[in-house]
Amino acid sequence: MAEPNDKKKRSTDLPLSRQVGAKAERKLEAQRQVNKTIWFGLGWFGLIGWSVAIPMLLGTIVGLWLDSRYPGSHSWTLMLLIGGLMLGCWNAWRWVSEEEIRIHKKQDKKDD
Repeated sequence: MAEPNDKKKRSTDLPLSRQVGAKAERKLEAQRQVNKTIWFGLGWFGLIGWSVAIPMLLGTIVGLWLDSRYPGSHSWTLMLLIGGLMLGCWNAWRWVSEEEIRIHKKQDKKDD
């Protein structure tokens, strides 16, 4: 009679052990990702901000130089400022989309 109880324990322990294993794995992953706190997010904001600001500043500087050398009816400064803004936004969008793809690939590998 002791054997049927042992079989019941084993069959009920298996799903529980899987649940415990999955929870432990999630907890370990969260501990590994501890450095990705608010500082990680602020770092990304800074990186994205600079990726937009630098092309804008370069466009403005080149535009000012062109306006001083070749004055005309159109403002080189304004055109290159807008061009730098568009280039910076495209660059930031590309970085963020690549990071999103990388995160989804990492998540898909964990699910398999």
